[in-house]
Amino acid sequence: MAEEKKLDKKQEKPEKGKPIEKKDYVSLIRIMQTDIPGNKRILTGLTYIKGVSWTISNAMCKILKMNPDKKISELDKNEIDKITEFLRNPSPHLPNFLLNRRNDFETGESAHLIGTELDMKKEFDIRRLKKIRSYRGLRHATGQPTRGQRTRSHFRAHGKKKAVGVQKKKEAPAKSGGK
Repeated sequence: MAEEKKLDKKQEKPEKGKPIEKKDYVSLIRIMQTDIPGNKRILTGLTYIKGVSWTISNAMCKILKMNPDKKISELDKNEIDKITEFLRNPSPHLPNFLLNRRNDFETGESAHLIGTELDMKKEFDIRRLKKIRSYRGLRHATGQPTRGQRTRSHFRAHGKKKAVGVQKKKEAPAKSGGK
């Protein structure tokens, strides 16, 4: 038994000068301007798209009758088109509580935003809150938490470094060279 293990270990090592060959080629599949690794399952891979959660991904697999365990690289052109079409307009298929933009401020309609569209709407909402000088807008403007969190200890960690123990040295007064 010990000799067999030693032989197996020797066989696993590549000979010097020979490149190591990779057997699993992983391709990238592009869906909705997002690169998804081909070795991921459909259920997992769709969550790489901004605005698609595990719940949306699971609901999409059930509505489109796709196997969630199938690899992204195994999808054909028709299935990718189905996924793209579903993600462009999921609101007729999904219940209202799963959508990420319910009762839009301007239109009053419910929609599900994905990708850069989601980023733009969020930025416009924050700008509107700042413009009307609402409480949330003022909190955004000053960089403080907007949803009721404590400010005594932990909100400072949001992208800012706290200067601890660093003080400016006082400049010595300039000597006048009169004598």
